[in-house]
Amino acid sequence: MLSFTVILLLSLLALSVTAAASVGVLGLALAELYSPLPLANAMGELAWGSSAEFLLVAIPLYVLMGELLVCSGVAGRMYGAVSKWVSWLPGGLMNANIGASALFSATSGSSVATAATISTLALPEQRKSGYNAPLFLGSIAAGGTLGILIPPSINMIVFALIANVSVPKLYLAATVPALVLSGMFVLLIVVVSLMRPELAGERVAVTWRDRIDSLPHLLPPLGIFVLVIGVIYGGIATASESAALGVIAAFLLAWYKGALNTSTMRRAFESTMRTTGMIILITLCAFFLNFVLSSIGLTTALVDFVVGLELSPMGTMLALIVFYILLGCFMDTLAMLVTTAPLTVPIVVAMGFDPIWFGVMLILLCEMGQLTPPFGINLFVVQSIRGEGKFIDVIYGALPFCLALLAMLMILLFAPQVALWLPSQFSVS
Repeated sequence: MLSFTVILLLSLLALSVTAAASVGVLGLALAELYSPLPLANAMGELAWGSSAEFLLVAIPLYVLMGELLVCSGVAGRMYGAVSKWVSWLPGGLMNANIGASALFSATSGSSVATAATISTLALPEQRKSGYNAPLFLGSIAAGGTLGILIPPSINMIVFALIANVSVPKLYLAATVPALVLSGMFVLLIVVVSLMRPELAGERVAVTWRDRIDSLPHLLPPLGIFVLVIGVIYGGIATASESAALGVIAAFLLAWYKGALNTSTMRRAFESTMRTTGMIILITLCAFFLNFVLSSIGLTTALVDFVVGLELSPMGTMLALIVFYILLGCFMDTLAMLVTTAPLTVPIVVAMGFDPIWFGVMLILLCEMGQLTPPFGINLFVVQSIRGEGKFIDVIYGALPFCLALLAMLMILLFAPQVALWLPSQFSVS
C-alpha cells in the first residue's frame, strides 16, 4: 500500500499534474482501492468543515498585506534603505538581498513572493555594479526561502492545521533559528567576499546622513511586523486577527505614501486571489488525503513499521532528513508538506520528539527544497525575472546557501533548545 502511494504520487508529479490535483487524485485512488466504505462521499463535508477553520482566514490576509507593500512601492524603498545600512559589509548588495528578504518575509509569509520581489529590485543593481552573477543570484534565491521561516509564515499555518499544534508557539520556535540562519547567510557572503574580492562587486560609499535619511523607508515595515507579532504574544489577538490588523496597517501606509489608488488595489487583490486560491485548494485536498490515510490505516501501519525497524530516535530523524532533502529535489514544497506531514508527524511524536520542534525542522527542509535542483521553485523565480543568462548560474550560486541550511538543521538536531527555548518563555496557546 505504501509503495503504491509513493509511486502514484511521484508519477502524477512527473506528469506535471498540479499539486492540488495530485493530492486529490491520490486520495481518491487510495479510497477506491483500499477502503470498503465510500470515502469520496465525505469530500463535501470535509471541504466545508476545513474551509470554515478560522485560522485559514489568516492566509489571504497575510498574502494581501505583502502584496500591498509591493504594489505601493514600500518594498522597493525598503530595499534601498537596507542597502545603505549594510553597505559597509564585504559583499554589499548581496547582504542587502538577505536583509531585505528577511524584512519582507516578516510582512508577507511567502518565499515565492519574497524571491520575486527582491529579484525585481536587486537584479538591475547587479548588472550595474559588477557583482558575480551566480553568487548574487544565489543570495536572492536563498534570501527568498526566509519567507516560510520568519513569522508570519503561511506554511507554518498549514503545518499547524495538519499537526494540530499552536501557531503562536510555532512562530516563537522559528524566531531564533530564522535570525541565526539569516546571520549565517550574511556570514557566508562576507567570508566569500573576503576570500574572493573580485566576486564582491563595487563598494558604494554611503554616509551616515544617507543612512539616517533612509530610516523613514525602513521603519514602517518593521512597525507592521512588530504590530502583527506583538498583538499575538501580548494576548491581544489571534493569528487571524493580527493578520487583519497588519492589512489595515498596510492600507494606511500605502495611503500615507500616496500609492492607494485603483491600479494598486486591483493588482494587489488579483495577486492575492490567485495565490490564496492555490494554497487553499492544496490545503483542502490535503485534508481529504489525511482523512483517507487515517481511514485505511496507512498512518498507523507506517508508524508501526518504522518503530519495528528498531532504529534509534536520532537514526530515525537522520533518515527523515535525508528523505526530505531528496524529496525536495523533485516536489513542490507546499505539496511536500501537506502530503508527508500526516505520515511523518505521528512517527516523530512516537519517537519522543516535540512536534513544534519538528515543525521548524520541516520548514527548514522545505526551504532547502526551494533551492535544490532540478525543481527548486526559487531558482526558477529568480531566473524567470532575470530573463537572460544560464539557469545553471542560479543553481551554482544557491548551493553554498544549501550548506548553510544543512548546518542550521544540524544545530537544531543536536541543540533543539535553540528552537524550544523561546516558546517555553511565553504562555501562549
